[in-house]
Amino acid sequence: MARKDRMSGNEAVAEALRQINPDVMAAFPITPSTEIPQYFSKLVANGLVDSEFIPVESEHSAMSAVIGSESAGARSVTATSSAGMALMWEELYLAASNRLPIVLTLVNRALSGPININCDHSDSMGARDAGWIQIYAENNQEVYDNLCMAYRIGEHKDVKLPVMICQDGFITSHAVENITLNEDDEVKGFVGEYEPEHSLLDPDCAMAVGPYSVTNYYFEAKRAQAEALKNAKQVTLDVAKEYAALTGREYGLFEEYRMDDAEYAVVIIGSAAGTTKEAVDKMRDEWGKKVGMIKIRLFRPFPADEIAKALEGVKAVAIMDRTESYNDSCGPLGADVTTALYRAKSDCLTVNYVYGLGGRDVRVKHMIDIYEELERIAADGKVDNPYRYMGVRE
Repeated sequence: MARKDRMSGNEAVAEALRQINPDVMAAFPITPSTEIPQYFSKLVANGLVDSEFIPVESEHSAMSAVIGSESAGARSVTATSSAGMALMWEELYLAASNRLPIVLTLVNRALSGPININCDHSDSMGARDAGWIQIYAENNQEVYDNLCMAYRIGEHKDVKLPVMICQDGFITSHAVENITLNEDDEVKGFVGEYEPEHSLLDPDCAMAVGPYSVTNYYFEAKRAQAEALKNAKQVTLDVAKEYAALTGREYGLFEEYRMDDAEYAVVIIGSAAGTTKEAVDKMRDEWGKKVGMIKIRLFRPFPADEIAKALEGVKAVAIMDRTESYNDSCGPLGADVTTALYRAKSDCLTVNYVYGLGGRDVRVKHMIDIYEELERIAADGKVDNPYRYMGVRE
C-alpha cells in the first residue's frame, strides 16, 4: 500500500536507504549532499537500520572504505558532490574495474573553480568514462524510485558494476515535493538480500581484489567490463518493468514527452526537464507547435540506438549540456546524441547548448526561445553555429 509524504530529494534518499537497509555507509560531508549521511547516521544511531556508519576523513577515504566493505560481501553506499567526487576519482575507477556494485548517491554541484555550491553536471559528467552506471532524476519522486532500483541493477549477475544515482543540487536535493513512498516490506522484498557470488570473506573461494594486471590480462578485463556495462541497459529495463508492476510508476532508458509527431525536440538531463515540459505544453496547447522533449534517465551506458529511433522524423534537435567540455565543439550529451544520429544516417539538424552552469536559472521563456530557434534552423536547412550558450552574458 503506497503512502504519500512531503520531503526533499536528500530526505527521499535517506528514506529509501532506511528501507533498503544497506550493510555499510561510509561518507564525508560536502554541500549539497551533506544531509544524506547526516540523516542516515541518525537512523543508525536510533537503531532504525542495522547498517554500520563509517565517518571518514575525506571522500577518497569514503570510496576506499566502501570498496573494502563491498569486497567483503557487504552491500555498501556513499554520498558526495562536486569536489568530493573529484577527490574520489582514482577510487571510482577501482570500484568499477573490480566489479563492485556500490551505490553512490551524487548530488550534482558545479566543480570548482571558481568556487560555487550550486547545480551543474560537471562532477558526474567528468566521471562519465569511469565505468559506472549513471542514472539521473528530474524530481524527488524519481530520486527515490531510482535508488530503490539501483542495487537490483548493479548486483545483477550480468552486470556487477557500481551505480551512480544523480540528482540536481538544491533544485531537487533541498526542495520539498509531494512524493509517493513504497511500504517498507515492499522495498525489502523488491531489493532482496545481497548474496555475492564471491567475497573476500568466503572461506571456500580464495580471491584477490585489485591485483596487478599485466599486459596479457588488462585488455580482456576492460573488455569484460564494457560488456557488463552494455548488459546494464536491458537489466535496467527489466528491473523497471518489475518496479512498475509493484508501484505503477513506469521508467525506461529515457522519457519521451509529447514526441509522437514532434518536428522539433530538446534532449536534456535532470531537473530542467520539468521546465522544458512546461514550454512544450504551452507551445503545443496555445500555439499548435509540434514540439517535444526527450529526458535522459540512463546516461551510462548510453542508449544510442534507442535515442536515434526516438528522434526519427524530427527536423531539428537541441541537445542541452549542463557542463562545459572545453573543446569548442560539443558537450558530453551533445557528442553522444550527435554520434547516435550520424550512425543512424539521420538528416536531423542538431545544435548543442551549454546552459545552467553554476546554478544559473532555466526559465520556460528560455526553452521556448530554443524551440523557436530550432524552427528557424529547420527553415534555413543549416546550422551556422552548432555549439552555443544559453542564458550567459557575453
